[in-house]
Amino acid sequence: MAIRALIVDDEPLARRAIRRFLSKDAEIAIIGECGDGESAVGAIRELKPDLLFLDIQMPEMDGFEVLHKVGAERMPVTIFVTAYDQFALRAFDANAIDYLLKPVANKRFERSLERAKHRIARKHSRDEMSRMVSSLQRLAKAQQYVDRLGVPLNGRILFVATKDIDWIEAEGNYLHVHAGNREHILRQTLTEVEKQLNPNEFLRIHRSTIVNVRRIKEIQPWFHGYHRVLLENGKELRMSRYQHEVARQLRLI
Repeated sequence: MAIRALIVDDEPLARRAIRRFLSKDAEIAIIGECGDGESAVGAIRELKPDLLFLDIQMPEMDGFEVLHKVGAERMPVTIFVTAYDQFALRAFDANAIDYLLKPVANKRFERSLERAKHRIARKHSRDEMSRMVSSLQRLAKAQQYVDRLGVPLNGRILFVATKDIDWIEAEGNYLHVHAGNREHILRQTLTEVEKQLNPNEFLRIHRSTIVNVRRIKEIQPWFHGYHRVLLENGKELRMSRYQHEVARQLRLI
C-alpha cells in the first residue's frame, strides 16, 4: 500500500522540487499540495496523510502554528522544510527532528525519506509526536528573536552581534546602532527592530532609544519623574517617565 504524502510550502518552486523527488519513488502517492498554513490544516484533517512535508516559514500561519492547530494526535510523520541558519539546524538535529534545508539536495532528501518510511512502518506513537511538537515549540521560542542585525556598509551587509550592541537611537527614518566604538546606520523603524530583539536583553527606555540592559551601570533619578541611565562606557541616556513597565523590569518602582 502506497504512502500518502502531502506537500505544504508557500513557494511553488519548493513544492515542485519535492514533487519531483517524490515522483521517483514508487512507494509514494502524492495526495495534495498546499501553499499556506490555513489550507494545510484543513487538508491534514480531511486527507489524513501518512507523510507530511511542512514548510516552517510561511506568512500568516507558519509551520509551528499548523502543528498547534492540528494537534499532536493528528499529525502524520513530518519532514520539515526550512531556510533556517546552521545554528537552528543543530537544534533540530539535537531534538531528532528531520528537516530539509532549502534548496533541497537530492541525497539529503533520500535520507530523510528513508527515515520517514521507517517511522511510518513502525507506526510512530502519539507520545513520540507530542515530544516532537514540544521540541518544536521550544525551537520556535528560541528563534523568535535575532542574535545579530544586518547593517549596510559600503555596498555590503555587515552582521553585528546583538550582544555587542550598547544602545540604539532613532533619528528621523534612520537608526544609529552603537556597538563599542563603532556606529552603524540602519534604515528601519525602532519599533521594527524592537520586535526582533529579546525583551529580556533589550529595553525601550524612550520613544527614540533602546538599550542593552547588560550595558547599564547605574540609573539615577532625575527631575519630573525622569531617570538618567548611565552605561558602562560612560554614555548617559534619558528614560521617559511614561515607561512604567520598563521601570518595573529594572525594579525602579
